[in-house]
Amino acid sequence: MNALVDFEQRLQQELGAVVLGLQPVIQALAIAVVARGHVLLQGAPGLGKTLLSKSLAGSLRGVFKRVQGTSDLMPADITGVHAFDAEQRQFVFRPGPVFADVLLVDEINRAGPKTQSALLEAMEERQVTVDRQNYPLPDNFLVVATQNPREFEGTFPLPESQLDRFMLRVDLTYPSREDELAIIARYGSTDAHARVEAQQLPPIDLTAVRQAVEQVHVAPELSGYVIDLASASRSHAHVSLGLSTRGVLALVRAARIAAGMRGAEFVTPDDVKQVAPLVIPHRLMLAPEALLEGVTEQTITQQLLDRTPVPR
Repeated sequence: MNALVDFEQRLQQELGAVVLGLQPVIQALAIAVVARGHVLLQGAPGLGKTLLSKSLAGSLRGVFKRVQGTSDLMPADITGVHAFDAEQRQFVFRPGPVFADVLLVDEINRAGPKTQSALLEAMEERQVTVDRQNYPLPDNFLVVATQNPREFEGTFPLPESQLDRFMLRVDLTYPSREDELAIIARYGSTDAHARVEAQQLPPIDLTAVRQAVEQVHVAPELSGYVIDLASASRSHAHVSLGLSTRGVLALVRAARIAAGMRGAEFVTPDDVKQVAPLVIPHRLMLAPEALLEGVTEQTITQQLLDRTPVPR
């Protein structure tokens, strides 16, 4: 079986045993793991974002760390500090929670701008610099950040440079009636977090999974289609800042992985349309008149997909 297909199915099986009704979200996480991209989960509190992140780390047999975003959170609380060791009689680096395979930054937009920016180097360079010394992060380092809707009190909007470093943004909504009934039946009398430890994938070679992506062909016409989408976003009347080149690369990479996960050997425009709502909306900076007219990033993304000619 295709390594990409196998990986997604196994992740769906393992995470689906803990979190219910989140199949599209699990697929987005699978794409991020393969692409080594970071994920922004947006939604109201209490929808299972922490449980999902903890389950992902457990399934991948990785180290899970969690940081709670607050207004007084400092950069050193994430990256770590040099502390004096009396026995060694020297300063020793004490790693912060960023040194993990899966780092959950809960309510990232409640942290101040200085602390938010401390994650930029870690997310882009996969290293942190403390007192002029560089410390590499784990090979499979993945940030899963949760964000409250912007209208919540006490939130600091993430700057465009940081939003662009999140490969995907997944908008979580309330579960359906059937899923919520299943959640009550399963966890009504037990703690959901207590079931995470038992859910682990058998050892899996992520290197082989990532190499399988190279076998998925991207036609020049499809690359042109993605560039046309980006150009349309940059000239849209309601957009003041469109899709960046980093966003173009993320869209191609995500579409390529999505195609591989359905067992295809080449990427189609439908693959691009499938992942576009995950890659494009959070990278668009809306013009003031768009906010006044109630136009959303999701609406504009759908307009871009509807208006941009699809290659044959």
